[in-house]
Amino acid sequence: MFVWRKFTVIVSVSLSIALSVAGCTDDKTTQCHRLIQVVNEGNALIDQKKGQQVVTSLQLSKDLVAITQSLQELKLSDPQLQEIQTGFIRVFQNLSQAIAKASQALGTAKNAEASPSGREKLEKARKEIDSVLTKAATTAGKDSDVLVKRLNQYCSQPK
Repeated sequence: MFVWRKFTVIVSVSLSIALSVAGCTDDKTTQCHRLIQVVNEGNALIDQKKGQQVVTSLQLSKDLVAITQSLQELKLSDPQLQEIQTGFIRVFQNLSQAIAKASQALGTAKNAEASPSGREKLEKARKEIDSVLTKAATTAGKDSDVLVKRLNQYCSQPK
């Protein structure tokens, strides 16, 4: 999850830039700050709770749903920030769904019997976990990189 660490650092730096740029209006700066704050909360959750435990994965999925709801509840009036907000909502929704699916597969793997059919279930579950999480991480990483770049550029521009 190197992408998420990089992402968190970039978003934190962007907040500093956004707040230090003199030409930004308070309204734009405030909106940038609120959006960045919620995105950072989501990234912190991913860094803190990632793991192989079913309970942890299920909780992370639920926590990401809460982050998505927090993003949806932001009352941003700036059209550019609304577009970026919508992108982050999709990223966190997709991650939440992927983690929930992987968590279910992990639960299946943990309950597999020590038999040939149990080993088949275990192998299928492992492949599903790898596939789902790899695809989600790759897609989310790419999408997040684009969104962070847009957010950095926009929030650092004088109005």
